[in-house]
Amino acid sequence: MLQDALDSFSDVFSPPFRSVMVKSVGLTVAVLIGAGFVLDRLALHFVHVSHGWMATAISLAIGLGLVAGLALLAAPTTSLVASFFFDEVAAIVEHEVDPNGPPGRTAPLWQASIASLRFAALTLIVMLAALVLFFVPGVGFAAWFGANAYLLGREYFELAAMRFRSIEEARAMRRYFALPVFLAGLIVAAFVAVPILNLATPLFAAALMARLHKRLERRALAPSPL
Repeated sequence: MLQDALDSFSDVFSPPFRSVMVKSVGLTVAVLIGAGFVLDRLALHFVHVSHGWMATAISLAIGLGLVAGLALLAAPTTSLVASFFFDEVAAIVEHEVDPNGPPGRTAPLWQASIASLRFAALTLIVMLAALVLFFVPGVGFAAWFGANAYLLGREYFELAAMRFRSIEEARAMRRYFALPVFLAGLIVAAFVAVPILNLATPLFAAALMARLHKRLERRALAPSPL
């Protein structure tokens, strides 16, 4: 699995991925900037202090709140962006690791959109829950890391599996291989924890889970020893 992670990391900066990375990071940054502008307008609409130290303190608090809010929105935003580029990235990786195998199918737009919105909402909920636990000594970071590992591993693996099977079959496969999927999710969670680099999370996770799916599929189809 570590080799899969290294290969996936190399893929992110390879020529076939560069145009996808520019589009993915650009869209993620644009969404975050738009969200920041909206939040700033809302804050200014509800807060009216024109002068004095109180205005300065409130402006500082609003600024810090916007930074915290955008940091919280980064994970669900990258999850939402993933739906637009997952199939493109997965197809490149699948051909790389299994050039003679059948190509995966692109999910219908409505199905990918629903899955992406559900993924983004779940990510935001888990991030909020982990944020609450973050203030519990000895629990916060572990809760954040574990929750992200489970969620990211589950959702990205199912997206990779759904290119070759139904939603029900993809979920069944994910449950059957729960441990390797969670371990791969830990790697993705570690990637998410690195500032700036985490903007490429959809590309890295798509490449990693496409590889993992192919490897687990071969394991499932391999004849059992007598």
